[in-house]
Amino acid sequence: MKKIVTILGARPQFVKAAVLSRIISKYNTVEEVIVHTGQHYDANMSDIFFSEMEIPKPKYNLAIHGLSHGAMTGQMLEKIEAILVDEKPALVVVYGDTNSTLAGALAAKKLHIKVVHIEAGLRSFNMKMPEEINRILTDRIADLLLCPTDTAIDNLQQEGFENMPSETVKCGDIMKDAVEFYSEFSSGKSNIIATLNLNKNEFVLATIHRQENTDSIENLKSIFKGLEEISKNKLVVLPLHPRTKAILIKENLHFNLKIIDPVGYFDMLELLKYCNLVVTDSGGLQKEAFFNKKHCIIAREETEWVELVSNKFAIIVGSDSNKIVDAFHKFQHTTSNFEMNLFGDNVGEQIYTEILKLL
Repeated sequence: MKKIVTILGARPQFVKAAVLSRIISKYNTVEEVIVHTGQHYDANMSDIFFSEMEIPKPKYNLAIHGLSHGAMTGQMLEKIEAILVDEKPALVVVYGDTNSTLAGALAAKKLHIKVVHIEAGLRSFNMKMPEEINRILTDRIADLLLCPTDTAIDNLQQEGFENMPSETVKCGDIMKDAVEFYSEFSSGKSNIIATLNLNKNEFVLATIHRQENTDSIENLKSIFKGLEEISKNKLVVLPLHPRTKAILIKENLHFNLKIIDPVGYFDMLELLKYCNLVVTDSGGLQKEAFFNKKHCIIAREETEWVELVSNKFAIIVGSDSNKIVDAFHKFQHTTSNFEMNLFGDNVGEQIYTEILKLL
């Protein structure tokens, strides 16, 4: 039986990878070895995380986190290389745009092992984002680029990938499969709506964590000012990222919002189901809002998920408090067709089929 190694480093990647892992287990035609780099250390990723979410436990946990980009990526490259030498897989699968993604792809390619990049072709066109650098470099050395959207395909064509020794395939967004699967039983795993005494459609869900916002006190103040204005109309629930929390404490900033600790995946799904709309600078949450039929206000200057904006499911506002408030009021009077199929169906099965072709 041929072997594949999957490199993961952040909780969202585990959730997405669980889709493919279940399919691999169902057909039992290849062996999967999972490596967790530890990039995003999360105390919630205990045994119960993997058992409740039906996610295979990693064979390896490298516990590499809390370092600079260079140190982190370098240590990952070294340790992943040693694992690949021992495991001798036929190919390596990486997801998205983290340092773990790039380190896994580099380690495999230098050992002449084939690389599969899931979520290939996404671009923000902002080279100040470390994620943009990671995804561009990973795409360039991947053998199979599995793209979520037509836009991702177009991006690769614009970069000349049709002239490169790799294959590009549109499979759709694997996160859609994950949301559909876990939404079926998230209400039985989470009591956050009752705990916070929330009413359906009567609160706004917000998350702010990107460095472009947290590294600028002016940006951060402006975003939170916009959220406070929204809170005069609807409660704003904000699971607070540790980075954002540390800065608010350091700057002695206080805002009239319902700030809560970071939440698990089931809690987030329930908050998405019940909220009025979403304000976020997260890439993944933009799509999860759409999958839960909720409008999204994007607190960034750009998005990789341009389909959401062009079809008016989302509005880009940057850190401008006035634009945040205006977008909120606009969406209170907007009805959208969330049945539009922007991100495919049965994505995991398509990805599995393409991987088998490469083995």
